Amino acid sequence: MERNRWYKDMVFYQIWPRSFKDGNGDGMGDLLGVYEKLDYIKSLGCDGIWFSPIYPSPGADCGYDIADYMDIAPEFGGMDAFRKVLEGAHERGMKILMDLVVNHTSDEHEWFQLSRQRIEPYTDYYIWRPDPGNGKLPNNWDSFFEGKAWTWDPVREEYYLHLFAVKQPDLNMDNPLVREEVKKILRFWLDMGVDGFREDVITYISKKEGLPNDYIMPASKGMPHYNHGPHVHEYLAEFKADVLDHYDCFTLAEAPLVSPKKALSYIDEKNGQMDMMIQFQCVTADCLLTDYIPLPFSLRKLKKAFSSWQYTLKGKAWNMLYLENHDHPRIVSRYGSEQFREESAKTLAAALLFQQGTPFIYQGQEIGMTNWRPSDPGEYRDVQTIYNYEHTALNKTPQQRLERLWRCSRDNARTPVQWSSEKNAGFTTADTTWISVNPNYPRINVADQEQDPDSVLNFYRKAIHLRKKLSCVRYGTYKEYQKHSGKLYLYSMRDDRQRILVVCSFSKKNLKWKAPRDFYLGGAELILGNYNTTVENILQPYECRVYLWK
Repeated sequence: MERNRWYKDMVFYQIWPRSFKDGNGDGMGDLLGVYEKLDYIKSLGCDGIWFSPIYPSPGADCGYDIADYMDIAPEFGGMDAFRKVLEGAHERGMKILMDLVVNHTSDEHEWFQLSRQRIEPYTDYYIWRPDPGNGKLPNNWDSFFEGKAWTWDPVREEYYLHLFAVKQPDLNMDNPLVREEVKKILRFWLDMGVDGFREDVITYISKKEGLPNDYIMPASKGMPHYNHGPHVHEYLAEFKADVLDHYDCFTLAEAPLVSPKKALSYIDEKNGQMDMMIQFQCVTADCLLTDYIPLPFSLRKLKKAFSSWQYTLKGKAWNMLYLENHDHPRIVSRYGSEQFREESAKTLAAALLFQQGTPFIYQGQEIGMTNWRPSDPGEYRDVQTIYNYEHTALNKTPQQRLERLWRCSRDNARTPVQWSSEKNAGFTTADTTWISVNPNYPRINVADQEQDPDSVLNFYRKAIHLRKKLSCVRYGTYKEYQKHSGKLYLYSMRDDRQRILVVCSFSKKNLKWKAPRDFYLGGAELILGNYNTTVENILQPYECRVYLWK
């Protein structure tokens, strides 16, 4: 069947369930809390939800270590609560995406427990290797979270591969039985009415034959031998032909270290295997490959990322637009300014929301939530954060290592959503929360911003409403101006009906600017801005404007 490309007209909202809203008073977010807030999500102009994993899991990586793909974890409310949310979303005209994590499972998944005992047909569901002896590992690959990528299993008496946490063994996708299991998972949720999948590190699922040593990467060793592996397109095409093409759904691929040109081999609308791609270039404008190697923010680097994807995909594939998710610190603290929090949050919204593509807003982004700075490293919950604190930069003082987490930790994005100035930010009625609430919630919260027409929250609502009205955003052509400026991001979208000019200052000081030659401001309507008064040729700190010509 020909799949409808309805996702092109949508704006999605990402939910990290354990930190969104607690509906049963146990201190952790759940699906009852999500159900309570469906109308709020809809009020933003969002018409779809992506759920980070809500399956049964031991929680070694906050749910990305899945123990059962065909159930909902009891702490989130179980399957009955999920069906209620699914039905409630559909009643409101909203779509639901599940997180599909099939590069790896939990080591507590039944498949792994049977595989380590060599019980057929599960013996080769994972990537096992015998002990090479002499104190060596099967190869020199690194894991992303916990040291080397191999762990000895005393039951099977072999090593297993885990590109992520020790409790996240990699599946052997070369085994056709494993691929059939993936198809069963897809059909299970699609038959229930789920509308699509965000597919976690899906470009890692095929490893190079022989698992050779890596002599290329100075860190993250092994990546050249599994990122965009030899059979990845073949396996994704198989999932598409056997399952996805038979449903009106869509798929979103997570793809670290992918260029726009490379992305087309996955998401080209004529012959790609997926519909959209989460690229990482737009979230590496202040770091080298990973948040844990921080650099000063470069607007030029951010603009280059945005523009390269707009230009390369135009007419061939569809962009996924984002600046925040569960894997990166808060964008105001990274690319904006906590000193000019409201202004910079609005400017970042304008910079993102008028490009061609499907935007994804991460919970709390719409109120300008910021990074969290606990005084005790024991407050962190993220496996990657804990490992980095305990095992890296040991020549630094504990305080210096803690300050690094304030800048780099994924937990910055995982503190509870700040709903009000009440106790625990209105997130829960419990006395304690699964992770601490950011103490700035009395001045940054939804309830207060609902009452303020000039709030970050209401700016997001206006911007999303406008992008849906403007045909040039959906159908038009993107063009960047003044690309060498390190303070100004200027781009236009135009079609045969209208054109807009988006103007965003990333300066803490007043900034002189001029409109491009073919944009006479005297004939334009200022349809969005973050200051009540404007000066013709001067942009105030972190000022943004959107002009419309008809």
